[in-house]
Amino acid sequence: MNMLFSLSEYTSPFKLRRKGIMGMNQRNHSYIGRYNDRSKYPLVDDKLKTKLIAQRAGATVPKLIGVISNQGDVRNIHSMVANWPGFVIKPARGSGGKGILVVTSHKEGEYTKPSGSSINNSDVERHISNILAGLFSLGGKNDVAVIENLIEFDDCFDGFSYEGVPDVRIIVFKGYPVMAMMRLSTSASDGKANLHQGAVGVGIDIGTGKAVKAVQFNRPVTVHPDTGRELIELQVPQWQNLLTLAASAWEMTSLGYMGTDMVLDKKEGPMVLELNARPGLAIQIANGAGLLPRLRHIESLGTPLIYPSAAERVAYSVKRFAVDEHQF
Repeated sequence: MNMLFSLSEYTSPFKLRRKGIMGMNQRNHSYIGRYNDRSKYPLVDDKLKTKLIAQRAGATVPKLIGVISNQGDVRNIHSMVANWPGFVIKPARGSGGKGILVVTSHKEGEYTKPSGSSINNSDVERHISNILAGLFSLGGKNDVAVIENLIEFDDCFDGFSYEGVPDVRIIVFKGYPVMAMMRLSTSASDGKANLHQGAVGVGIDIGTGKAVKAVQFNRPVTVHPDTGRELIELQVPQWQNLLTLAASAWEMTSLGYMGTDMVLDKKEGPMVLELNARPGLAIQIANGAGLLPRLRHIESLGTPLIYPSAAERVAYSVKRFAVDEHQF
C-alpha cells in the first residue's frame, strides 16, 4: 500500500504551482468571476429555488416537509414533523453546512441527534429562530427554515459514514465534471458531511467512482476514524448516473463553474442536495491533485457550434480525467 501524499508537498508556492493547485484568489477571479453570471446566484444560494429547478429538470430531491418563514410559526414545527420519524432543518440560504440540524428520531418532545444526544422542544424552536434571524445565512440576512425528510443512505456505504449521510461533491466546469470527492460524516462532525467540522473527504476517481485518497482535518487517513473501515474499499455505485446528474446542473443553472452535492438514497437513488456557485477548494487536498490542469484543458476545447450533451460531456471527462491507479 502506497503512502498518502503529505501536506508538506504543499508548503511552497513552487510546489503548489507544480501540482496545479488552485488558490482562492485565482478561483474567484479566473473562474467564478469569469464564468458565473451573478444574476444566476439566487438559483443556487437559496435551497428552495435549487430544489425547484432540479425538479423541473427531472432530478430527484429530498422530500420537502415544510417551510417556516416567520417567528409566529416557529412552534408549528412539532406538529409539522409529527408523522416523520427523522428530518433535517436547514437555512434556505446557509453556507458551509452551518445551521443544519439533523434529527434521527423524536418522541414526546425529545429529539435525538445522530450522535445520540437529545434536545427538547425549546432547543428546536431556538434553532429555527436563529435561522430566521440570519445567524447562518449568507451576509447575515433574514432567512427561512427548510424542513426536509431524512435521507436513508444506500447500504453500500455501511461503515464508511458515522451517524450521518455521506454525500458526493463534483466540480463541474462548463458542463464537464472535472473532480469529485465523497464527504463522510464522523463523530467529530456530529453526523454532518462537512469537512470543516471533521468529516472525512475521500477523493474519487472520475473514471471509476473508486477512492484514490482521503483526508480528515486536511491530514491523510486510510481508515474511517470511528468505524475503522478501510477507505480504499469505497466504490460509489451508479457512478455514471451521478456524473450525468452533476453535468446536467449546467443546463439547470447556466453557471460555468459550480459544485454539485448529491446523495444516493436507498429507495430513491441519486438525489440533488445542493448546487454551489462558490465551491471550496478542499477537494484538491482530498484528491492529491490540482484543479488547474483540468480546468485549463476544458478551456482549451473552446465552444463548438453544437455543444455536447451531458452524457457526451461525461464520457469525455471519464476518458480524460480518469486516475491510472489507486494512490492509497
